[in-house]
Amino acid sequence: MAKRKDILTTGQVAQICKVAPRTVTKWFDSGQLKGYRIPGSRDRRIPASELLRFMKANNIPTDMLDVGKLRVMIIDSDWEISSGLAQALKSRGNYETQTAQSSFDAGVVAQKFIPHVVLIDLLARDIDAGAICKHIRSNEDLQAVKVIVLADHLSQSETIALMKKGFDAVLPKDADITETIKKIEEVTAIIY
Repeated sequence: MAKRKDILTTGQVAQICKVAPRTVTKWFDSGQLKGYRIPGSRDRRIPASELLRFMKANNIPTDMLDVGKLRVMIIDSDWEISSGLAQALKSRGNYETQTAQSSFDAGVVAQKFIPHVVLIDLLARDIDAGAICKHIRSNEDLQAVKVIVLADHLSQSETIALMKKGFDAVLPKDADITETIKKIEEVTAIIY
């Protein structure tokens, strides 16, 4: 199902960084560059978002890295809120967005759109944020997706409980676009 260049081989990383493949292997094996090994093989795979973080952290020029736009799916039963947030993200130029107004719509959209980040309203009607997060975490094609829950007035213990359920971050529902983008970039490990 991999129809995008979100996962790279060590050879591709070597070409992008203009180094020998063995250098990339050393970065991976030392833990500097995060990724995973193919089960039953010595082959390594590196997510493009991790490579971007690594390159920025080590002052490696990113001009050879064609990461494209960050795909963000917004799940909220309030169409005006979700479409407004989608438009605000699109206006920044680095984001491609899709919206869903129910748990069923979210499943259909996620399978086709394969988002990098999901923003989901915790208390929206017709949406079970916990079940959606659990599904994302258990779906092999969506393992790298970051899930940010939108919720207001949570206590520290409620926030911790949500993080233990698999959410990557909590963001106030009334957060402005700058705060939202900052949180998206934080969970996807984009460093400027």
